[in-house]
Amino acid sequence: MIDALRRGAVPESGLDLLATGLDRFEAALDDELDTVAAGGSVFKAVRGEYGSGKTFFARWLGERAKRRNFAVAEIQISETETPLHRLETVYRRLTERLTTASFPPSALRPVVDAWFYALEEDALAAGASAEDLQAEVERLLAARLAEVSRHAPSFAAALRGYRAALLAGDEATAASVLAWLGGQPHVAAAARRSAGVRGDLDHFGALGFLQGLLTVLRDSGHPGLLVVLDEVETLQRVRSDSRDKALNALRQLVDEVHAGRFPGLYLMITGTPAFYDGQQGVQRLAPLAQRLATDFSTDPRFDNPRAVQLRLPGFTFDSLVALGVTIRDLYATGASERVTKIADDAYVADLARAVAGALGGKAGVAPRLFLKKLVGDVLDRIDQFEDFDPRQHYRLTLCEAELTETERNLAASADDVDLDL
Repeated sequence: MIDALRRGAVPESGLDLLATGLDRFEAALDDELDTVAAGGSVFKAVRGEYGSGKTFFARWLGERAKRRNFAVAEIQISETETPLHRLETVYRRLTERLTTASFPPSALRPVVDAWFYALEEDALAAGASAEDLQAEVERLLAARLAEVSRHAPSFAAALRGYRAALLAGDEATAASVLAWLGGQPHVAAAARRSAGVRGDLDHFGALGFLQGLLTVLRDSGHPGLLVVLDEVETLQRVRSDSRDKALNALRQLVDEVHAGRFPGLYLMITGTPAFYDGQQGVQRLAPLAQRLATDFSTDPRFDNPRAVQLRLPGFTFDSLVALGVTIRDLYATGASERVTKIADDAYVADLARAVAGALGGKAGVAPRLFLKKLVGDVLDRIDQFEDFDPRQHYRLTLCEAELTETERNLAASADDVDLDL
């Protein structure tokens, strides 16, 4: 965690320690995760300005989901890499980013292998002999995927092809068939023929494959799947025809989730208020706007965590300081006592004030840069150099190369603007 903060990145684990101000959402989100684990499905929209912690919030929820043995996939929406209106691409990114508490991305193969192992165990428990085991596994496979096969028969066919290749010792074909199952294009024709499937996954087949993946996850010991579609506000910058298709695809996903087509799915999107409220975003498609409508005209203290849309409170100066003190104390557990003594609470507050001030007084977008400076520029030096005192030997500097676009805009002063006179 400390190393990630030193690099200005969101840590991959231990996020509860950093979850300042998110306790208000815990009970409602845990109830929703329990609903999904019991066979339900949930859709959630998260809104917040740039720097308010949307990605952090998604990963924090992902950690809570993994404690319940959920699988998790975080997907960055972008016009070039992952256009939302091409659901086959979204599904492919999902399988590429699929992770569990035990396996990093991509966890698709371990999940599928665990599923076949579970089928074998169930067949043996039902009294199947060694000679009948393969036939019984085939029967169980067909029964478990009966509903999926109505919409995506090639999903079950690919699983059979994968298993057949493994049993035959043909690892190359097995890997190719699994890649096709994960939505990868340009799989060798010979591998597809061996599994009895044709072509590449398309937009409509992707939803059927998602159903199949949820079934495989559930039967392999993962009661749910959390899918995060991050930065959907990028839709505002794409061509109008692509934007309309993407918004309609999002509306379709919301309706399918609410209709119960994807038992075991928790689907979350994150975006800026401009995306939800502006005419280049959700408001452009009235049916989608109706489904996501949430009243945020009241006091934020009374926002309903159970609503379809959540508003992240963002950081205040006090919460920024509290976060800095937490990280300082965490760092100090494995470092010199000088860390806590020299970087005391007053100094942490001074540094927070300096970073926020350098960003136009916007504490809400300061956490990433503040923690990067605190760990990399201050705490590391106190720990390594006996005579280092940040009050004497350190002055906050901001290099343009280390700033995000939002931070750069806030850091710009009137003197930085070129005027053509």
